[in-house]
Amino acid sequence: MDQNYLTKEGYDKLKKELDYLKTTKRRQIAKEIDTARAHGDLSENAEYHAAKESQSHNEARIEYLESQLGGAKILEYENIADDKVYIGATVTLANVETEEEVTYTLVSEVEADIEKKRISVTSPVGRGLLGKEEGAEVTINTPGGVKNYEIIKIRR
Repeated sequence: MDQNYLTKEGYDKLKKELDYLKTTKRRQIAKEIDTARAHGDLSENAEYHAAKESQSHNEARIEYLESQLGGAKILEYENIADDKVYIGATVTLANVETEEEVTYTLVSEVEADIEKKRISVTSPVGRGLLGKEEGAEVTINTPGGVKNYEIIKIRR
């Protein structure tokens, strides 16, 4: 298994989802399958096929979460230097052209949530920031084009 760095909050969130899928969701799907079976001929029973597909998606998600959590290492911020951008860092950037500022927290892929300004270290911006120091100017190829940023602040 690959090692996957997670924040404590991210680990807890994934663990909670896994527990829900393995208990509550599995029971719900089993009931749906039983109800659909009661309707007769399974070969033409759309409810049965939908429930089985739901079961398949649920089991795939369980397998994925188990693999992520099984190889997880919870970030211990006191062991991470704060003089450069690393996973777990919150970074304030200024767009060199527009002077517009944005703040992102760098997290693992599984914790990324752009609406919460949590970007993956494997995203174009995340990769472009890793290892850089405050005051550095970085040029990043993003899906929206080339962006030039100055790193204003790094914090944990």
